[in-house]
Amino acid sequence: MPLHQIFHPSGLSKASVVLLAGLLATCLFYCSGAKAERSTEAAIPLQPIVDSARTGERISLEPRTYSGPVRIDKKLTIDGNGAATLLNTGKDEPAAVLILADGVQLENLNIQQNNDGEAAAVRVEADRVTLQGLVIHSAGYGIVLREADGGVLSGNKIRWFIPPGEAPGLRGNGIDLYNSHGAEIRDNDISYLRDGIYLENSRNTVVDQNKLSYLRYGVHCMYINGSKVTNNIGEYNITGAMVMGVTDVVVSGNSFRKQSRNVHSQGILLYDVRNSTLTNNLVEGNRVGIYMQQSSDNVLQHNLVLRNYTGIQFENAEGNRFQRNGFVANVIEAQATGSRDNEMNGNYWDAFEGLDLTGDGISDLKYAINPFYQQLVTRNAAYQLFFQSPGMTFLSDMYTSGTAQWSTDSAPLMQLDAGAVTTDQASGGQGTVMVAGWLLMFLSVITIIYLGVLRL
Repeated sequence: MPLHQIFHPSGLSKASVVLLAGLLATCLFYCSGAKAERSTEAAIPLQPIVDSARTGERISLEPRTYSGPVRIDKKLTIDGNGAATLLNTGKDEPAAVLILADGVQLENLNIQQNNDGEAAAVRVEADRVTLQGLVIHSAGYGIVLREADGGVLSGNKIRWFIPPGEAPGLRGNGIDLYNSHGAEIRDNDISYLRDGIYLENSRNTVVDQNKLSYLRYGVHCMYINGSKVTNNIGEYNITGAMVMGVTDVVVSGNSFRKQSRNVHSQGILLYDVRNSTLTNNLVEGNRVGIYMQQSSDNVLQHNLVLRNYTGIQFENAEGNRFQRNGFVANVIEAQATGSRDNEMNGNYWDAFEGLDLTGDGISDLKYAINPFYQQLVTRNAAYQLFFQSPGMTFLSDMYTSGTAQWSTDSAPLMQLDAGAVTTDQASGGQGTVMVAGWLLMFLSVITIIYLGVLRL
């Protein structure tokens, strides 16, 4: 909890709170540095313990600090019992723990990796390795798998770390897989690194129930055919999930919220995605909820796109099917350019005023996505200042060029499916959108007046 919330009832001034925060940070910095120095002096090497163990043995570590790096080249189970810490301060070491034997299990160990760049807390180059319950603070990468199939990574906490007295280095990824197939990555908590979970050329991977925050990409996937990204929570990243160059992938049950720190922020970004499904996801409060580019033959259904600046955006996305999605309280519901032959029906658009003469809950009027505004701001981003201004709305309504190619929902729903969003969520979102609209209109007026004065 922030200090200003803790001390607010006592009436401390803002200056006092800032001073207290500074003193606390200074104390923590020097205390942690002194503790690290004492830990280094008192640490015993872990490598001799590993070397003396027999293949298949279980090593239960005592609650103390051990020094790395350590190389594991035989099948062992090493359990830190949540109280043992491995400290790796040696420069130019590729990893605090290097695993080279199949079937190794590393559990409940605290690992502090002081090296940045390509160095990792744990590097795996073997099959069927289990990493569970690790608490990792790394100045570089967290967990790296290279040509390591069938790995299980669960219940780990991974954070970025700056060694006391050192300048910040290059952040690595929290979990990084390359050419490592059939892995299960579940229930991990990753923050403040580069990408949370990075997968490249790693097929049939399961990424499930992870918490990902303050990252570039929460999940970054390339060439992971047959994989599943399910039930993850991503917040305050630049992009929640970036899925690229894949076929037969499932993205389902995820919640990606508050990805808006960058002009290119998205909840979910699909690029060159084929024959995949995007279902039951919540994308809320992002700059763009769902962005699709050069993707075809995918199914998007039962997703809730809520309170984003742009709900969904298509660019050269063709032959996709959109059904039963809800678009609620977005500033711009949808944008589409160069996107033909998409089948859209049965979606709910809260900004669309439909007409239901038959009473079947489906509008007799179609909903067409007008590309005018998107094309205009693509050519000149400054026109964003005039969003929803009377003149911009008038010009958009007048724009009818190529209507036959516009993406169109042929049977939009009159009401959102019950249970998809509460009344409070929907009304709260509308209030946010209204405020945003008024602010943008105010900026438009100020800009017009300013430009007029300059001309005078």
